[in-house]
Amino acid sequence: MTPVQADIIAKTANHVEQTFSGEATGHDWWHMYRVWQLAKTIIASEPTADRFVVELAALLHDIADWKFHDGDEEAGPQAARAWLSGLRVEEAVIAHIEDIIRTVSFKGAGVASNMKTLEGKIIHDADKLDALGAIGIARAFAYGGAAGRPMYDPASKPQQHEDFAAYKKNNGPTIDHFYEKLLLLKDRMYTDTAKQLAQARHDYMENFLKQFYSEWQGDR
Repeated sequence: MTPVQADIIAKTANHVEQTFSGEATGHDWWHMYRVWQLAKTIIASEPTADRFVVELAALLHDIADWKFHDGDEEAGPQAARAWLSGLRVEEAVIAHIEDIIRTVSFKGAGVASNMKTLEGKIIHDADKLDALGAIGIARAFAYGGAAGRPMYDPASKPQQHEDFAAYKKNNGPTIDHFYEKLLLLKDRMYTDTAKQLAQARHDYMENFLKQFYSEWQGDR
């Protein structure tokens, strides 16, 4: 990576940190930071990937998440373009990062992931790893609380959404979200490194759910 590229990454990290510090839904600076670090871990085993694209996309992948912009799927790509254009990043890199941001979101149990490039697959895997394990559990309940969702309702049944429009309308309990998304992620990883990391995090979530249900009635 060139000194100019390293400077752009440093400026982008500072921008994202300043923008998202204190955010309380689990989509904060530390989420972006962990995805950035996970992407660097994955890229170590994927030497043909463009590191500049990967690091920028990791930092910017949630720069304007549709969940917080009235469902607008183009808010993120547009915000990333505006930032990167101001840093005079070349058009091919900006377009690549826009496409990654546009594609990285989970879009429903019935919608296949469609990352086209190795760089995108690395960002997808890093982002989804941060939705698993202890951190994933914490983030799920943080977002659920912020969105006014109950923790659990025994009468509610998880939905296997067949399209993105149905998934975006979902407002079920947080425990349902484990079955609608989180427990599905392990089998959607692209890279070997992410597949290995995902298994332990997946197992942790399954153990959490067993404990959760055992405590739910309040009789033990």
